[in-house]
Amino acid sequence: MDTDFTITLEEQEKILRTYFKEGLEGPLHGFPSKERRKIIILKHIMKGFKSNQRYTEKEVNEILKQVFQDYVMLRRYLVDYGFMERTEDGLTYWVKDGKQL
Repeated sequence: MDTDFTITLEEQEKILRTYFKEGLEGPLHGFPSKERRKIIILKHIMKGFKSNQRYTEKEVNEILKQVFQDYVMLRRYLVDYGFMERTEDGLTYWVKDGKQL
């Protein structure tokens, strides 16, 4: 999916403040249904991953659990929206080239 939306810094900051009510290092309070908001949230979540590292599914889950209780949904969206890739068996994950923020 093409995730190259034009999103202003002001819009991004407003959406992040709305969904991360305890600050950007805190938990996510709900997950948006609108595409633009999803993209902003997922881009922010990607800051928790290193581009030159491989992760097990368990390691990805542990990182995402710190963000939101439905970490499985987040993991699926990160792959579906092209932020991360995984092996066919789903055991190894990595940041897709050019997606590290």
